[in-house]
Amino acid sequence: MDTIFALATAHGKAGVAVIRVSGPLAFSAGEHLAGTLPEPRKAGLRLLRDGQGVRLDEALILCFPDKSSFTGETVVEFQLHGSTAVVAAVLRELGQFDGLRHAEPGEFTRRALENGRLDLAQVEGLADLIEAETEAQRRQALRVLSGDLGNRAEEWRRDLIRAASLLEATIDFADEDIPVDVSPEVNELLDRVMISVNAEIAGVSAAERVRTGFEVAIVGAPNVGKSTLLNALAGRDAAITSEYAGTTRDVIEVRMDLGGLPVTLLDTAGLRDTQDKVEEIGIARARERAALADLRVFLIEGDQAPDFAPLPDDIILKAKADLLQDKSGAVSGTSGEGVANLINQITECLSHRTSSIGIATRERHRLSMQKAVEALQEAMNLVAMGGEMSDIAAEEMRTAIRALDALIGRVDVENLLDEIFSSFCLGK
Repeated sequence: MDTIFALATAHGKAGVAVIRVSGPLAFSAGEHLAGTLPEPRKAGLRLLRDGQGVRLDEALILCFPDKSSFTGETVVEFQLHGSTAVVAAVLRELGQFDGLRHAEPGEFTRRALENGRLDLAQVEGLADLIEAETEAQRRQALRVLSGDLGNRAEEWRRDLIRAASLLEATIDFADEDIPVDVSPEVNELLDRVMISVNAEIAGVSAAERVRTGFEVAIVGAPNVGKSTLLNALAGRDAAITSEYAGTTRDVIEVRMDLGGLPVTLLDTAGLRDTQDKVEEIGIARARERAALADLRVFLIEGDQAPDFAPLPDDIILKAKADLLQDKSGAVSGTSGEGVANLINQITECLSHRTSSIGIATRERHRLSMQKAVEALQEAMNLVAMGGEMSDIAAEEMRTAIRALDALIGRVDVENLLDEIFSSFCLGK
């Protein structure tokens, strides 16, 4: 396998920059630059020089032997001064060393997968951790990265192998007088796996929203104060406001962190009948985005009714609380009245939706688990039909095992790898 190298920290000026080298020639490349290397897993300060002996930088070096590194290969890490010129010089020198090449995006992590240091779910967890912007995203990504989903899949696999082996034993000894009925234990094992897998399937939707973010749409008639409220929630002038109706023509998005949850607030065009073709397009987009949003905040004036039927969790508030004598159930972006309460309402509603969250976080996970559940249901039906169907029931269990193995990358995932690793940056 090639020896690869890349800058593992962000580009640009910084206090420290880290360059990672992984592969069979990593130690040789390190010695080429530093002369001698510190003992494995012990940091050492060394002068780095190019092939002509010209000093490049003074760096802290860490060495990891085979099977003790992130990638599972021999690894050397150079902690350099974070100058773009220093980084460029060291990368240039490494590129001239025979047998070394620049890493491709995600290649270090891909090698960790191929060398058994991470399973596929952990790789996805690492990608999510790198992208995490909120506390909820960080916690969720760490659970997946720590191997919780892989451990759960291994428990399911162990129970299903036990169930299949019990049935296969009855097939192997079908001609002998064996009085033991294995179906109670088989059914118990299948029930346990089914309940656990279904619980994870139920939590995928919420977990995926934590990973990608919730959308909350502010909906109402023109000039009701939607853009002003958005600006108050965002704490900045994200949307143009004016006294003229129809100012907002497109959907304006503001990303926020509410109670650790990633939330995108949507300011939509005012809903009304109009002859203005551009405004009409904006209103159509507003209705579409509001319908797809996870939660809607309806602003109404006087005896107005919402323009379309709210869902049970949607929030309905009176607009322009600063102009009302009765301020109960009202909000104003101008004065800030009711804004804190609205934030609490949104946070409470979305937090409640994440209460059933599991450790499976992606649609890919849900599809694999759903396929396993379907096979297990068929296996249970076959077991109930009696011993003559035991061989087919055992095969359905093996189908379920293969579906669950796909969760962690044991089978049938080669076509997914390029897509997954394309989201990684160089150096990871």
